[in-house]
Parts: sequence; structure tokens; C-alpha cells
Amino acid sequence: MSIENAIILAGGRGERLRPLTSDRPKTMIEVAGYPLLYHNIQWLKKFGIKTVTISCGYHHEVIREYFRDGQELGVQVIYSVEDRPLGRGGGIKLAGQVLADSKEPVLVINGDTLTDLSLTDLFSYHFSSGVIATMVIVKLRSPYGIVQCDYGNYVTHFTEKPELPYWINAGIYLINHKLLPEFPDIGDHEETLFPRLAQEHKLKAYKYTGFWKTVDTAKDLADLTSEMNPSQTEGT
Repeated sequence: MSIENAIILAGGRGERLRPLTSDRPKTMIEVAGYPLLYHNIQWLKKFGIKTVTISCGYHHEVIREYFRDGQELGVQVIYSVEDRPLGRGGGIKLAGQVLADSKEPVLVINGDTLTDLSLTDLFSYHFSSGVIATMVIVKLRSPYGIVQCDYGNYVTHFTEKPELPYWINAGIYLINHKLLPEFPDIGDHEETLFPRLAQEHKLKAYKYTGFWKTVDTAKDLADLTSEMNPSQTEGT
């Protein structure tokens, strides 16, 4: 079964990315010549998403001016604008009101993340599991290089930013429509709703080990730019 509706959370101010975000939301920062949001919409379209609801607030006019109704990208773009910051959970609930007439699950993603995850596989996993929500999780990678020593404290080798034996929330969810009204009006769903779903065994994790990057800092942006377009960093 395919999914046609997606919500992109795009209201982040990106304080740690200033001055790049002084006049635009974080999701409108360019990587490889296009905003993060553009890359995400192209990815969603590839897997059959037809309607994208963008949850926005801070400098939302920049997003609207760039994407308009989405016709040029081959999707329908709808805007859910927050009058005041509602947090991620509140943003999902408000955007979900736009989809009140839909009875199919909705995909929710953080707009400051890029991935090549197969949504076809995610959809299949969700429908076969029978749960009300599925959360994509990825391996935690150390932000630092690791130094290893022997028993005499002699350094044996170095490992640059290895994967750690833990999983983190990738900011990608597949949610049944009847769950949307249960998101908080204000605040983060990870602090209230998702812990309750976990206790009730209604939330499953989809483990993904492929390409996944999120942009929180200038270093994250530089690393992602280098990975997507290595020629831009040659000779630096």
C-alpha cells in the first residue's frame, strides 16, 4: 500500500547556524545548490507522495515564495503556519488538521534531515506490523574520533567518528491518521505521546543503516556539502 500524504517539519530557527539562518528557516539553507526542503520533496515524490504539508513559522514567507503551490515540482504543497512556536508535537498536530479528511497513514519527517531511505520498505514494514506508529531509528555516530589503548596505556590506534552501539530517532515517522489528534497542542511528542505509546506496545522501530544526515551546526553543513558534492571542497 502506498502513502500519498507527508508532513515536513520546517519551523526551526537554526540558531547554531547563524548568520545563514538570519533571514530564512534552517530548512531553506542550500546544500548542493538547493534548499534542504527541495531535496526532501524530491525524495518524497520519488516514492509516490502527492501532497506535502509544510509545518512552518519562522520566516515562512521564504518557503512559500520558493515552493508556491508545488506545481513546478509535481506535488501539491500546503502550508501549516504557526502563529507562535508550538514545538514539534504541536506542529504535527496543527498540520494534521489539514489532513483531517484523510483516513490513510501520514509520513512525518524533520525537514533538516537528508536520507536515501526506501519509503517503500518503510511502508511495507508499517502495514505488516499492525502498530499505530513506526519510528525510523539510526545508529548513533560519535562526534569525535576514538582513541584506543592497550593495558599499558600505549595508544594502539585511532577510529574516526565510529558508530556506537546505540540507536537514535531519525526524525521520520509513519503515523496512522487516528493518532494525529493525540499529539500535544504545544511541546514535543517524544516527551509525552511516544513514551506512552511505547509502554502500550503501539510504537515500533524501523532500523536503518544507510545514508542519513541531519544539519544542526555549521560543521554538519560542511560535512554534508562535502559528501553530496565533493568537488566543492577539493583543494581546501
